[in-house]
Amino acid sequence: MTTPNPTDQRENLRTCYDKYAQERDSGSIQDWKAQERAGFLVILQQEHKHTLLEIGAGPGRDSLFFLEQGLKPVCIDLSAAMVELCQQKGLPAQVMDMLYLQFPDASFDAVYAMNSLLHLPKVEFPLVLQEISRVLQPGGLFYLGIYGGYEHEGIWDQDAYQPQRFFSFFSDEHLEEEVKTVFEILSFKHITVEAGNHLGFQSLTLRKHADTPQ
Repeated sequence: MTTPNPTDQRENLRTCYDKYAQERDSGSIQDWKAQERAGFLVILQQEHKHTLLEIGAGPGRDSLFFLEQGLKPVCIDLSAAMVELCQQKGLPAQVMDMLYLQFPDASFDAVYAMNSLLHLPKVEFPLVLQEISRVLQPGGLFYLGIYGGYEHEGIWDQDAYQPQRFFSFFSDEHLEEEVKTVFEILSFKHITVEAGNHLGFQSLTLRKHADTPQ
């Protein structure tokens, strides 16, 4: 396993997701992912949340779902091809690095990130959590979903995509330790899934502390 520098790692991801954008857009969403998305929607509706930032939106299928349910999503992705697919669906979308969110403080009621933060080097993970907290309203909600359950960092040798992608996986204990320094954990569940060579998925619903300074 090799670990590229962050710049090379990002360019690698852009190249990969530009290449596979159409394929990912045409694929179907797995039932368990649809259930995760629907579960977060219920919480958003119960708490009357309206504005939502999707980080690593891909072709925009999840944001389109939230839009159709009456929310106001904004999409960001490293891949220009993915952003174009979002825009074709009528979604506000722009190319952006999650490490440098170009939004004012407290811009969103909620943030949704399905399998995007797992492409970060672990040293950057807490920095992105802080950025997400910054753009959330006090008391805002954050859905974090990532494959994991064990420790790994580097190019994933089992990846079927070319160029192969960089992944960081956390044990449940390590992930909980990371997120609770920034957010209140409302729920944390480990889902056993069969998705390619991934066997575990970590689903977290988090809240920004109401007294967190901007």
